[in-house]
Amino acid sequence: MDVVEIFKAIILGIVEGITEWLPISSTGHMILIDQIIQLKVSEEFMNLFLVVIQLGAILAVVLCFFKKLWPFTSKEKGYVKTDTLILWAKVIVGVIPLGIIGVLFEDEIDAVFYNYQTVAFTLILYGIFFILIEKYNRKRKPVMTGLKDLTFSMAIAIGMFQVLSVIPGTSRSGATILGAMLLGCGRSLAAEYSFFLSIPVMFGASLLKILKFEGSVTGSEIGLLVIGMVVAFIVSVIAIKFLMGYIKKKDFTVFGWYRIVLGGIIILCAVFLF
Repeated sequence: MDVVEIFKAIILGIVEGITEWLPISSTGHMILIDQIIQLKVSEEFMNLFLVVIQLGAILAVVLCFFKKLWPFTSKEKGYVKTDTLILWAKVIVGVIPLGIIGVLFEDEIDAVFYNYQTVAFTLILYGIFFILIEKYNRKRKPVMTGLKDLTFSMAIAIGMFQVLSVIPGTSRSGATILGAMLLGCGRSLAAEYSFFLSIPVMFGASLLKILKFEGSVTGSEIGLLVIGMVVAFIVSVIAIKFLMGYIKKKDFTVFGWYRIVLGGIIILCAVFLF
């Protein structure tokens, strides 16, 4: 593997690890970074890389929330944690809407919306939503603050918001967090449930992309993918811990402004450079 290509894979892993969990759109950032830092690989493999690299980020969620996600316990406590099984049931219910849309329309959605124009528009749009919703939430208290408070009907409703994330630039975590907050969830609950929803969604997306991949893969390409995944895992652990600590004291407004500024920069670049 070329040292420059390894460096590019590391950068992509860093971007994935940061943007997957902060509500600023990982897919949008990866599309934009790919315009600047292009790996010397086939287009088919690059499309695979941008999705499968997320597996590293997912392992970070499993590590950070292992105690809440692992459903088994000791013999003295009955072997199985019922609350955790119920949580997983709510997660599965929540991913059904996106799973259906993703399987049926993934190729059509990518063909129409996978471009920097869409990314710029959705970054700005949802940035405005974050600012407005945070202002709205200052006047009310959350109805649900813990995972036990989350009902199955609420899980499905949040899952419907997650469907919005099929449009690049929206941010899967951003869509689910916004939806959860609108429905009465506290920030920490909204973020945690968003993280948990990502596990089957991203595993499923990666598996689907791998099964549909028809090109050939070289040893160097596999190496670049592994490097990207490992870096994404390490950076994701840091990003998740940062976000959970951040929202205990502050709101999501700063991410809204970030999205608006970034969207504006993309538009300016498109006008003057492309």
